[in-house]
Amino acid sequence: MAKSLGIFVTNPEQFKHVMGITKAAKAKGSKVKVFFTWDATHNAKKEAGFKDLCELADDVSICVDSYAKQGYDIKDIPEGLDEKKMATQAQHGIIIEDYDCYLSL
Repeated sequence: MAKSLGIFVTNPEQFKHVMGITKAAKAKGSKVKVFFTWDATHNAKKEAGFKDLCELADDVSICVDSYAKQGYDIKDIPEGLDEKKMATQAQHGIIIEDYDCYLSL
């Protein structure tokens, strides 16, 4: 298994897969970064396991612009994140540039 895995999430229906892949990668010793954008930002507020994912993965962030466009107040930071994790698409670029493997769901 690769030493690092970046997961780019756009589909809110893929959360269970994001969690399962993250668990498997962490069990194999990989560093995992997850970035939620567009419709998938709903997972931050609607998935009971979102906080658990934040604790399991090495880094979880969401696109603050997408979050706002989905109708959320950017000051209402999801449980498990802090203000710094309400980020830009630069987080997607970090996955592309700095991680051994890239997965889009």
